[in-house]
Amino acid sequence: MKDNIVWHEHPVDKSIRSYMKKQRPCLLWFTGLSGSGKSTIAGAVESKLSERLHHTYLMDGDNVRHGLCGDLGFTEEDRNENIRRVGEVANLMVDAGLIVLTAFISPFKSNREVVRSMLKEGEFIEVHIDTPIEECEKRDPKGLYKKARAGEIKDFTGIDSPYEAPENAEITIENYNITVDVAANRVISYLEKYGYLKPIAADC
Repeated sequence: MKDNIVWHEHPVDKSIRSYMKKQRPCLLWFTGLSGSGKSTIAGAVESKLSERLHHTYLMDGDNVRHGLCGDLGFTEEDRNENIRRVGEVANLMVDAGLIVLTAFISPFKSNREVVRSMLKEGEFIEVHIDTPIEECEKRDPKGLYKKARAGEIKDFTGIDSPYEAPENAEITIENYNITVDVAANRVISYLEKYGYLKPIAADC
């Protein structure tokens, strides 16, 4: 059946959409343990981009479970599919010219590399929120670590399921003893340094 499916090229492409939005589209992939601060920092980054009139969209791990991935559980297979779906949607949003932010534990390197392979060179920016598990447990905003330690939650990342930390993330933020504003500004500085927030010419 796939042999009969052909990608249809349209006259308005990513370069034109990017030019109209005066930004270089990309995917900021925030990864880290539960309670590391991924969603909080991603939200702060999006707020700063919004203040500068950039076009963004933030996909949060919990939020997509209400719709796009509402049919998935938390087995390894379902978690892999969860990340695959998010990657596909994020890739479409990047094609639309947006700066996309995602906040997912995404514990397995292979899953993150699958998403990276979906995008063009320079469009996938891995942001590792590197927070010690002791600090994450101390925060435990959803009470999940307590439940995992009590055996109420199985295959919980960092407890009885591994977290494969990025080895060469584009951005690494050690998120303890710093403010959310400082953490968010590090991401903004990266985007400025590498030209994601500057107008780019449209090939039209």
